[in-house]
Amino acid sequence: MTTTAPPRAAAAPPPPRPPSAGRRLGGLLLRWWRRLTAMRTAIVLLFLLALAAVPGSLLPQRSLSQNNVNQYFTDHPDLAPVLDRLYLFDVFSSPWFAAVYLLLFVSLIGCVVPRAAEHARALRTPPPPAPRNMLRLPDSAELTVPVPPAAALDVVEEELRVRRFRVVRRDGGRGPELSAEKGYLKETGNLVFHLSLLALLLGLAGGKLWGYEGSILVTEGQGFCNSFQQYDTYSAGPLVDSGDLSPLCVDLEQFTAEYEENLTAASFTADIRYGAPSAEGRPTTIGVNDPLRLDGDRVYVTGHGFSPTFTVTVPDGTTFSDLTVPFLPSDPQTLASQGALKLPDIPGQDEQLAIEGFLAPTGLLQGGVLTSVDPRPLAPQVAVVAYQGYLGLDSGLPQSVYSLDGSQIERGRLSEVGSANLSVGESLELPDGTRITFSGVKEFAALQYSHDPGQLWVLAAAIALLAGLLGMLLLRRERVFARAEPGGERGGTVLTLASLTRGGGESGGRSTALLDDLQGALTTAAPARTASEPEVPPRD
Repeated sequence: MTTTAPPRAAAAPPPPRPPSAGRRLGGLLLRWWRRLTAMRTAIVLLFLLALAAVPGSLLPQRSLSQNNVNQYFTDHPDLAPVLDRLYLFDVFSSPWFAAVYLLLFVSLIGCVVPRAAEHARALRTPPPPAPRNMLRLPDSAELTVPVPPAAALDVVEEELRVRRFRVVRRDGGRGPELSAEKGYLKETGNLVFHLSLLALLLGLAGGKLWGYEGSILVTEGQGFCNSFQQYDTYSAGPLVDSGDLSPLCVDLEQFTAEYEENLTAASFTADIRYGAPSAEGRPTTIGVNDPLRLDGDRVYVTGHGFSPTFTVTVPDGTTFSDLTVPFLPSDPQTLASQGALKLPDIPGQDEQLAIEGFLAPTGLLQGGVLTSVDPRPLAPQVAVVAYQGYLGLDSGLPQSVYSLDGSQIERGRLSEVGSANLSVGESLELPDGTRITFSGVKEFAALQYSHDPGQLWVLAAAIALLAGLLGMLLLRRERVFARAEPGGERGGTVLTLASLTRGGGESGGRSTALLDDLQGALTTAAPARTASEPEVPPRD
């Protein structure tokens, strides 16, 4: 008796080795890269960028007006520090805004560049072969035509090439067939749209990094040079240095404002002379919608007002003439304006002199109060209040050049020494013998100097973006297939047609029109083909 040993159980296969840390990290990075470069991610980032720009339009920004930011801190002492820690007063230079901007760049580049390469390959690829069962396509038909198969396909090819289809003929298993395709410009428009969006963002970023602008009030007969030290307010990109500014000076020779009968402004024009600092300037005229255009630079007229001229004579006979200072309009309808003239250095006097005034281009006294009834300087008058004392200009604290420091008046460092309503030529004499004469008014223009190196880039990108969008919306991708088979006992040729359209709405009407044209062309071609065939004599 023999016994057999039970079969041994098969050894279990060793467990697979886990992937290395490098492969796991590579796979994780690949998955995140695919998510980042997906089109849906680019759309979400574009929406976040627009959403992130909302606080920049609702809250004052340091790059535009530091005074408005300071006023917001004064009005909201508890909320403002919290917003400041979140960079909401520097939105467009904040780290989180830059992060969204850069992620959008990376997403668009990673999304569009592979699609562009794939589209370039598709342009060189012939249309696909005709499907086996063409009648299953939604737009299909079967015709019996009295011409040979090759001649029928010749007629179809001619009609399709007239419609700018790209046509390929093949020998299929069921007979000669034809494949045609057009509408690649739709995908081209899609790529142009996204590439133009990327170029637009790059142009805007370049303009912010290397661009700058400054604003200044220039009175007739005066001028300025392109320098941050001369501007009233300015903003510059982080990559701009004072030595990068264009060497240009602008002199305002005359400003002209025209008004309608209802006293609304009709046009503002400024006669200026511009050129290099050491060269003789060239004359030109600019307006609100007609700026001075140079290579990458623009000089705009953004507003206007009046600058009263005073003559101050101190007791020792010293005269300060042609003291002109811009007054800021407080009423845009009548251009009633307010301003201040400061004289910190008067020879022979320890006290400083200041004049605070209200200018009425066309003055009228109503109950002893001076008001303006017309924006044109028909009868200019000025209400002045003179102060003597300490102005606080050397205290280290900033103060506006268009108004006096109210704290100096409250502390008694500036004391009122006289007031009067003056017409042109009239004077106010102070107790110490100082005489203040209102000599007249000149007009000033608010000019803005702007340098944006990305302007032409942004314009070209915007035009290309619009062209790509029109291509996306108006064009459609179409494919047409045709197969010609012998008619058998029926004779002639059985021509099977099918079309497939992607985008652009319903395609039934276009397919029906194409079939009607093909049928008409085949009907016309049949007699010609029959007439060209040689006559065969009858058999006995």
